[in-house]
Amino acid sequence: MKHKRIIAFISFILFIAASFPLLDKNHVFADTGTVEITGTTVNVRSGPGLSYSVTGDLEKGQSATVLSKQDDWLEVRVDGQEGWIASWLTTESGDAEKASGQTAVSSVNGLNVRSQPDLSAAVLTKMNAGDRAEVISSAGEWIEINFRNSRGFVSKQYISFAEASEEATLVETESKEEPQQEKKTAISKVSSFEVAVNALNVRSKPDLSSKIQETVQKGQVFPVLSMAGNWVEIELAKDKIGWVYAFHGQLSDQTVETVKSDLNESVVILTDGTNLRTAATTSSEVASRANAGDKLAVLAKQDDWYQVSLSDGQTAFVAEWVVSTEEAFAKEQSETIVRKKGTLNGLTIVLDPGHGGNDGGTVGVRKTQEKELTLKTAEILSHHLNAAGAEVVMTRQSDTYVDLRTRVSGSHQAGADAFISIHYDATDDSSVSGFTSYYQHDYQKELAEYLNAELGKKLTLHDRGVQHGNYLVLRENKQPAVLVELGFLSNFNEERVLTSKQFREQAALGLYTGIINYFDAKLEE
Repeated sequence: MKHKRIIAFISFILFIAASFPLLDKNHVFADTGTVEITGTTVNVRSGPGLSYSVTGDLEKGQSATVLSKQDDWLEVRVDGQEGWIASWLTTESGDAEKASGQTAVSSVNGLNVRSQPDLSAAVLTKMNAGDRAEVISSAGEWIEINFRNSRGFVSKQYISFAEASEEATLVETESKEEPQQEKKTAISKVSSFEVAVNALNVRSKPDLSSKIQETVQKGQVFPVLSMAGNWVEIELAKDKIGWVYAFHGQLSDQTVETVKSDLNESVVILTDGTNLRTAATTSSEVASRANAGDKLAVLAKQDDWYQVSLSDGQTAFVAEWVVSTEEAFAKEQSETIVRKKGTLNGLTIVLDPGHGGNDGGTVGVRKTQEKELTLKTAEILSHHLNAAGAEVVMTRQSDTYVDLRTRVSGSHQAGADAFISIHYDATDDSSVSGFTSYYQHDYQKELAEYLNAELGKKLTLHDRGVQHGNYLVLRENKQPAVLVELGFLSNFNEERVLTSKQFREQAALGLYTGIINYFDAKLEE
């Protein structure tokens, strides 16, 4: 009887244990909450990883209820359907609400906008002091922004915030009294006004109900023309004035540093579509636009801006970081390096080691991770290209996740002369082997042919040739771009070859020689 009771007790325990699923130590159930989608289109998968099948997608701005979390993946429910999404493409609804309506304003020149919230991540572009960007989300010491149609991350310590609701705040802090007619007083001693707040509205009249002409930034200094009560009349540009509230700045008797220029001095525009503004600030209205090579006469210089004369007789301001003085431009032109055969001087090559971070890529029969091989191969190739004089840009330099559109954006920002995406292949058929070179557009095919030809000479693998491939990094890329698959990790024998240092060196050498030959041929055209 005693034994029967013990057996019954054990059976009961086993039944209870079987009634509850085993929990992975990384699979934790979250409190009920919601997240907002920040990616343009986010795939919903059947499981927590990129290897699981796609069951649907969510658009930017959609909300999803969080059911659980496993590593960097969230199990969510939307409209009664459940699935898994990548957490790095979402933000908590509270954070999204907090971030909405905010604008990030750079406090320094040359602020790096990176592909990931990591100092080792690729630099997509740079912001200058006063440049503004839409805030997408906030994560620790990093802010995710949208700057000139590029999404990236900047360090929080180098930016300030301008709220969309700032106007309402200013109304409360400036005055709660009814507008009064103030007597305009000429200024004798005070000659300049320095903005002390992150963003300050400039109005057409000394009245909170008057029209906002533009917004000026902290640290900017303007000549003072007159005062009316607590309002200051400032000169924004030639023949353009406005009013600001005196409490939001510092009045002084120091004159604004405006250097008159010799009439013979001029600047040359460096980029197509450069903005020419009505005042010396990035927030002022665009008066006109100029293209690369346009020459404009300089009338004066104010801080980091040139006041220039336009063809219709009007004047405008252009930032000094987007132009070159005519003398410097002529010197640069005369000093342009003439590239010789066998060198890559003056060329920019973007190397894209496939996958990284949460995206490990394919996994070999012997558990080799694709993301590790792609980075090692790219590092060897980068060394060869640098030695030949090229400027090499890596889309990632460590085991970090970089989404595909950011990689393409980096190619465009760098003005890549060539974009090489490095991958290793896999398939369900373990007998398939060999390397392949892919292109999408006709202007990419020639580069693919040169690379594939040299890989064929350096590698002992089966040559699968040049093929058309509808990959995003090729399809969305405006630069000459090629994606190479250097062999199949799903083939046991080939995997042993691919994981050797000797193979990576030969593969990198083949790619390097192909790049050299491609650009040498361009010299002969």
